[in-house]
Amino acid sequence: MTMAQNHYFSPKPSTKPNYGLIRVNLRGRPFEFLTASGVFSKKRVDLGTRLLVESMVLSKSGNTLDLGCGYGVVGVVAAALHPRLCVFLVDVNERAVQLARQNAKRNRVDNVVLRSGFLYEPVKDVQFDAILSNPPVSAGLKVVLPIIEQAPAHLISGGSFQMVVRSKIGGKRLSSVMEESFGNVEVLARQSGYRVLLSKKP
Repeated sequence: MTMAQNHYFSPKPSTKPNYGLIRVNLRGRPFEFLTASGVFSKKRVDLGTRLLVESMVLSKSGNTLDLGCGYGVVGVVAAALHPRLCVFLVDVNERAVQLARQNAKRNRVDNVVLRSGFLYEPVKDVQFDAILSNPPVSAGLKVVLPIIEQAPAHLISGGSFQMVVRSKIGGKRLSSVMEESFGNVEVLARQSGYRVLLSKKP
């Protein structure tokens, strides 16, 4: 794996931050996101994230986790849609977490909790109604598989795990791991070679 592929999964990206601003409509609302080099998809909201945002199933209250939040698109939109929801945004990339914090303020959402760290470690004591993820596939299965396999332990009974995958890049494998981990999996949405998969904790 090259540095170009995995730099956004590094705790401290080595590239100097070259900032940009994305204006986009999601779930019928306008949003602005500050981005920078060293984070995933800095020039536009990528198709997988967009599909996850447009199809994600959320509670109106309780706790939701955006795992691998990047600059905060999924979590910020979730928080904006449901002001009584507490949305945790977690990423190993400290620059991404700082951007997500700024983007929460930029989009006037204050029902968010920002934490940096590896996978579920920063929220190990929290139980969630939903976990949402556009996983860092380029970081390899050693990172992506634990996102799925450890999810049930962090969900309340009846809680959902929702992940976007590329159909041709590990989609079948990740779907089968979700089936093994939860006993169920369904396709919530599909578009442009991406699928959003959903599993529920019994």
